[in-house]
Amino acid sequence: AYRISSDPYNIMAEIFMNGPVEVSFTVYEDFAHYKSGVYKHITGDEMGGHAVKLIGWGTTDDGEDYWLLANQWNRSWGDDGYFMMRRGTNECGIEEEVV
Repeated sequence: AYRISSDPYNIMAEIFMNGPVEVSFTVYEDFAHYKSGVYKHITGDEMGGHAVKLIGWGTTDDGEDYWLLANQWNRSWGDDGYFMMRRGTNECGIEEEVV
């Protein structure tokens, strides 16, 4: 199977050279209520796993590094179906399973 190293710089290089990648992560209750900003798990029980498309990365004006991801739930969820998750800290295991 084709896998990418969990190092954030390797993930960024893969996206830059070949386009979006698929990632999986642990979903907690607070993720269902995400609307905007950089998601960080704060509260709630584990609900299971979820796979999404990682399409890019960036840094907020406040200096917080994030991944930009596309969710498939629907466009009324999150930020028009997209969300940002903290980058470089393996938030919710997001950097462990990259294909």
